[in-house]
Amino acid sequence: MANVIAKGLREQSYAVDVAQDGDAGLYLAAINDYDVIVLDVLLPQRDGYEVCRELRKRGNATPVLMLTARAAVDDRLTGFDAGADDYLTKPFSFRELVARIRALLRRDSQLRPDVLAIGDLVVDAASHRVSRANRDVQLTAKEYALLEYLARRAGELVSRADIAAHVWDDTFDPFSNAIEVYINRLRKKIDGRHANKLLHTRRGEGYILESRH
Repeated sequence: MANVIAKGLREQSYAVDVAQDGDAGLYLAAINDYDVIVLDVLLPQRDGYEVCRELRKRGNATPVLMLTARAAVDDRLTGFDAGADDYLTKPFSFRELVARIRALLRRDSQLRPDVLAIGDLVVDAASHRVSRANRDVQLTAKEYALLEYLARRAGELVSRADIAAHVWDDTFDPFSNAIEVYINRLRKKIDGRHANKLLHTRRGEGYILESRH
């Protein structure tokens, strides 16, 4: 099920790492900065409740969405008492899972606004629509994910390592030139004929999305 969920989320422009047991999940959470953790209760090594308690004990405040086949009220209360932010019982629709994840991402609207504007470029994170100078820009799922990440860090220098960690996932080949390829595609689509270029490269350091006029 984890692999099916990961595949679906990647198709929705999310970067996903998969842990096959509780200890692996705690290790990944310790070395990576995640936006949301989707946590199954029935895990090998340590169950989801134990993992969630340990995350909170370590001071990890990443939103946690727990998945379980247990629908009893006591089980849900155990999940919330362990530190979970939301709870979804099996079977569930994938659309509901994505909606719950988006709701957790939106909880702090100041940190994660739905609409991002850089000059005349507008990125709508709720609908995944992008426009430049009031004209729609058509992007693939991965192009959109890259642009949204750059837009959320507009004006900052974003390194290749940052992009690999947040836009790609544990399947990314560090020797691949995929990031450069997608940056070039984005540049053509969002800058194209526009005189005011928004996507800038700082050679050897990374990329900056900003309006310089």
